[in-house]
Amino acid sequence: MTDERSSPTRDPDESPTGPLAPDDITADSPFTLPGFFDALAEGRLVAARCTECGTHLLPPRPACYGCGSRAVTLADQPRTGEVVSYTSVTKPPSAFEELAPITVAVVELDSSARLTGRVDAPLEDLAIGDRVELQVRDPRAAGIDPDFDLSYESEWPVHVFELI
Repeated sequence: MTDERSSPTRDPDESPTGPLAPDDITADSPFTLPGFFDALAEGRLVAARCTECGTHLLPPRPACYGCGSRAVTLADQPRTGEVVSYTSVTKPPSAFEELAPITVAVVELDSSARLTGRVDAPLEDLAIGDRVELQVRDPRAAGIDPDFDLSYESEWPVHVFELI
């Protein structure tokens, strides 16, 4: 059962005030990976932000990895940003072999939160500072072997950046 505080469809402007208590974190909370991917499947990219030190937590976490505070809030993030680092994975796990080489980038979103993800472009077409937009895809349509994932991950959407 989902309560108002943990629902991935809840308005992030109504984030908990004050530090999160352990009871605030449920299995479908946006502070868990299943909750994060539920929101992503609904077309929302949600991050947490520490109210103590300002660190962005993406995917959201119930405690800040910058300072350890549990005083975090949720906010929808823009889907656009710029490439700050990138590489190519030439020997991925067997489930991803058909996709190799896989271009992966760290993208600083327009909110300054950072997210790592696959880029739908060859490595030679990418440069630091390139503008990209996040797209959400069904894992099967993204070419991922369904036998690779854990049972609970089989329906999680895949985020992929595209050059804009």
